Amino acid sequence: MATVAWDDQESFRLLVEQVKDYAIFLLDPSGIVRTWNAGAQRINGYLPHEIIGRHFSIFYPEPVRQAHHPEHELEIAVREGRYEEEGWRLRKDGSRFWSSVVITALHDASGTLRGFAKVTRDLSERRRVEEQLRGSELRLRLLIDSIRDYAVFMLDADGNVATWNTGAERIIGYQPAEIIGRHFSVLYTEEDQAAGKSVRELKLAGETGRYEEEAWRVRKDGSRFWANVVLTAIRDEQGKLIGFAKVTRDLTERRRADEERIRLAQAEEALRLRDNFLSIASHELKTPLTSLQLHLSGVQRAYRKRPDDPATMAKLASRLDVIDREVDRIVKLVEDLLDVSRASSGHLHLQLERVDLAGVVREVADRFEDELDRAECTLRLQLEDDVVGNWDRLRLDQVVTNFLTNAIKYGPGKPIEIRVAREGDGHAILSVRDHGIGIDAADHARIFDRFARAVSPAHYGGLGLGLWIVRVIVEALGGTVSVESEPGRGAAFSARLPLAPSA
Repeated sequence: MATVAWDDQESFRLLVEQVKDYAIFLLDPSGIVRTWNAGAQRINGYLPHEIIGRHFSIFYPEPVRQAHHPEHELEIAVREGRYEEEGWRLRKDGSRFWSSVVITALHDASGTLRGFAKVTRDLSERRRVEEQLRGSELRLRLLIDSIRDYAVFMLDADGNVATWNTGAERIIGYQPAEIIGRHFSVLYTEEDQAAGKSVRELKLAGETGRYEEEAWRVRKDGSRFWANVVLTAIRDEQGKLIGFAKVTRDLTERRRADEERIRLAQAEEALRLRDNFLSIASHELKTPLTSLQLHLSGVQRAYRKRPDDPATMAKLASRLDVIDREVDRIVKLVEDLLDVSRASSGHLHLQLERVDLAGVVREVADRFEDELDRAECTLRLQLEDDVVGNWDRLRLDQVVTNFLTNAIKYGPGKPIEIRVAREGDGHAILSVRDHGIGIDAADHARIFDRFARAVSPAHYGGLGLGLWIVRVIVEALGGTVSVESEPGRGAAFSARLPLAPSA
């Protein structure tokens, strides 16, 4: 309850007269306007002589006056000392404005009611902005609720679901009452929940502003769907994290279609490789078989004509050497084909034992002595002693053989170097370098694939399996293969093997 000395009215008038943003004036106990400041004149439109002496209900719309609301406001102010509200008021020209009104009862020292202080502020602009904002929020909410192809919802700062649109209901299956308030991790698979994936996603979105992925999510009925998920951090004007916007789209059908396209592409590629392989294999097998047939026919004819002639026997011996080489060639082709079958079916077994890598290289080099002579290739060995590991001897022999065969094939007449060394981290290095035609950098990775060839089969024979078999063997032993090469400058093929591979 406020009290004033009425001889101080002049001081009060001087105090409030210059205030222009607020209408500040006095009412007598019955509600008659007694004073009028500049702010009241600007906001309400009345000059002092037009309003002083009139009842303050003139500022209220007709329905409000008929309901005796102005008198009710004064009754509350008398009873409680103060009345406050926001509502529509009228200017002199009849236009409405949204106002904040505070009415304070004024009592003198003896407690007698002497009138009321009334402060009014024009909040029309604020209300207009608020209504625009509410309208925008309503339109946005209606827009989001009408979206059916996307689950669009809000999370609070802890990850609890705060809103739920029609799309979320359709895609995920929960009704709003069933999901709002629950942590969004309920939408994750059991394994992702156990791994704390949802918590990590919130952390990343909070730190970077956004998180996106494609992954499995879970519907209400427990079924999984492949989802594209975008999680965006929402912050207030001070930068405080207040929650997250989450947009989820069901891409299960697209994923299924993509997988089907990939499957069909793989099947088509497999058919292409098969047809290409059959063409190459038939050619590669036909060549030594034709040679065998010709040489066997020649042996038979020569033997029938002069079986006891020493010259005939020498010629037969030479032909038999050729036959022996062609048989070896056929055996090698068949072994390669068998290795493809074993590796593809997962039956490439390893017999691990203590093996001296340098010893294996020497054995292969001795076996290729005649072939190196025919190709006019000199072989240089740089072999460290005691490079011993737990490997499969026959498979290592196969690796060295394939590397050396390639070097002879693509670098005839040029030297070949084989290096064996031990690395300090428990690995061995086998490297075979030739000085032949070399390989383009674009083909470095591809040449280790099955049936891959970096040269025309018309000029160089083979099934395109040797390096693939090498890679399969080396990787089965826990190692890696690589190549360094440039066209016209030869190639260096390397296998890096752990000395003690896992079983």
